[in-house]
Amino acid sequence: MRIFTATLATETNTFAPLPTSLRAYREGVFYRPGEHPDDAPRMCTAPLFVARRRARRDGFTLIEGSCFAASPAGTTNRADYEFMRDEILAELRAAMPLDAVLLGLHGAMVAFGYDDVEGDVIERVRAIVGPRCIIGVELDPHCHLTVARVRRADIIVLYKEFPHTDVVERAEDLLDLVLATLRHEIKPVMSVYDCRQIQSYPTTLPVMRAFVDRIKALEGKDGILSVSIAHCFPYGDVPELSARVLVIADGQKEKADRLATQLGEELVSMRGKTMPEYHDVATGIAAALDANVAPVVVAEPADNAGGGAPSDNTSILRELIRRKVANAGLGPIWDPVAVRLCFDAGVGATLPLRIGGKIGPASGLPLDCAAEILALAESCTQSFGPTKVPLGDCAAVRVGHGVDVVLISTRTQALGLELFTNLGIDPRQKQLLVVKSTNHFMAAFGPIAKQVLYIDSDAPLSRDYRKIPYAKVLRPIWPLDRHAVAKLIF
Repeated sequence: MRIFTATLATETNTFAPLPTSLRAYREGVFYRPGEHPDDAPRMCTAPLFVARRRARRDGFTLIEGSCFAASPAGTTNRADYEFMRDEILAELRAAMPLDAVLLGLHGAMVAFGYDDVEGDVIERVRAIVGPRCIIGVELDPHCHLTVARVRRADIIVLYKEFPHTDVVERAEDLLDLVLATLRHEIKPVMSVYDCRQIQSYPTTLPVMRAFVDRIKALEGKDGILSVSIAHCFPYGDVPELSARVLVIADGQKEKADRLATQLGEELVSMRGKTMPEYHDVATGIAAALDANVAPVVVAEPADNAGGGAPSDNTSILRELIRRKVANAGLGPIWDPVAVRLCFDAGVGATLPLRIGGKIGPASGLPLDCAAEILALAESCTQSFGPTKVPLGDCAAVRVGHGVDVVLISTRTQALGLELFTNLGIDPRQKQLLVVKSTNHFMAAFGPIAKQVLYIDSDAPLSRDYRKIPYAKVLRPIWPLDRHAVAKLIF
């Protein structure tokens, strides 16, 4: 058996003022065939990582294609997308004949001229490999699960967890199903139920935790091969933005239809119940300071780089300084200019520093302050499950009455404790920690937090989706519209 694998991925916030070019992919994941490291998967490369480890054991020949992935931001440059896509397609043609293709995609990538990048990739792959070749795809649950993708792929598996701690496990599932199909042990058929809703579904909260655990228990029984929940990515203005349920059954389309409908209707019944409570800036910080435990972790999803935000809003930092808060940590703030100035000044210096507020109106005002430089570190990373995520050069500065701020040169969200420990800051010893992240921070910060609070600041990723100026999303859809009818669509 001959199996080809490649990755092309980013999560596109079509409202973000940060266009994505080839440079962003070069700064993220940019590996030609055979160059992917052996130590751990990178963004959306788990299918390659898993297949490389299992090729000999499972008796197949792996042909590696290129892997390209960029941190979430705005729409990808059209020429750059077509360059990366066409390079992978050329590698695919050179690898023929093939029995299967494994694609590591994100699912919410948009390029200028392409609202459904993943659909475009899968369609072109299918045109090359023909109808008999098995196409298996791994997607992030924050994807747009379009009908075009489902129609042209044979098997699609999404991560189940949010935070995404199960990317390798789901890639293992994908490869298992592809190999079983090639060996004629199963005949996968897919069904999709469109819930017609925009919502967030953290699996660290009780409602979704129970739902996902039940879904896992259904797999491998009574002909059900796989169940995935597409959460949707609320900040991508594309027609098929919506939460959807995907069920794969063994040769029984009616069974897949029934279960997809049942689970989809259950997800619809959860409208408004799966998200945490959000505070405004003043109320949230007051609640954190009133808590009798430490550390209290305060999340700021609205400035989450993982959703395409700049991560340079200073509204919460200003509130901490206004309240004369001591023994607090905040990070990351993406500000390569401030990082450079800190390196120029050196550890121990105190200098007038302008922090954040650089990218656009939603970045808010920059903070002008006297900053004491606590620590500097070059080429840092943080952990997210098995993956090492780059932070670039980092600086820790103390401002106000004792707020330690982590400045980074490579834009990303708060994921691992290394965000602070790289710079000698022990997050466990802080009274209050502010992290710019939606829910991925919970994998590392959840276990040390005595309490977790969420603030919906004035940064660009509003948690009230009714405030987002959608133009392309198919209507009606909840919560933009009161009456949104869910249905089976594939």
